Amino acid sequence: MTTPPAHPRVAAVARLLAESGSTGEVRVLPAEVRTAAAAAHALDVPVGAIVNSLLFAVDDAPVLILTSGAHRVDENQVAALLGVERIAPGDPDFVRRHTGQPIGGVAPVGHPEPIGTLVDIELARHDQVWAAAGHPAAVFPTSYEELLRLTAGTAAEVGNGPVDASAPSLRASQAAGA
Repeated sequence: MTTPPAHPRVAAVARLLAESGSTGEVRVLPAEVRTAAAAAHALDVPVGAIVNSLLFAVDDAPVLILTSGAHRVDENQVAALLGVERIAPGDPDFVRRHTGQPIGGVAPVGHPEPIGTLVDIELARHDQVWAAAGHPAAVFPTSYEELLRLTAGTAAEVGNGPVDASAPSLRASQAAGA
């Protein structure tokens, strides 16, 4: 049996993953990895297989965008998908208030209240992706499909990034309900 992670946020994320039937186990890295590039290096995976959990504000309401580490969020594009005038990146206090977790360690799950979530279709390029687990030194492996299930998220094109003609062409016109 695996010893539960010592940090309370990481332990809570690990518990939620296990309760949801996720097969990925939380891994605590030897050092914090606050960027996709640092996480990719530590895990020896492509930067595109790293899930960036970015919290944005729509008015004062949070929207979580899970994007590939190789893909940049286009705020205007996401605002149009959501049918709002603009979105803005959340500052550290906004992020902690809505997720209970620090920037650089925001997990897709384990927040005090449910947060509408968009999941970048670029993540579907990878069989396995890695997401933060509530702390900048904790991560867990998962899949694109599992991220959608765990977060009740909406598949979305959230910005401009690598384009592959064989990738599924998913649009988030339904994202207004996210």
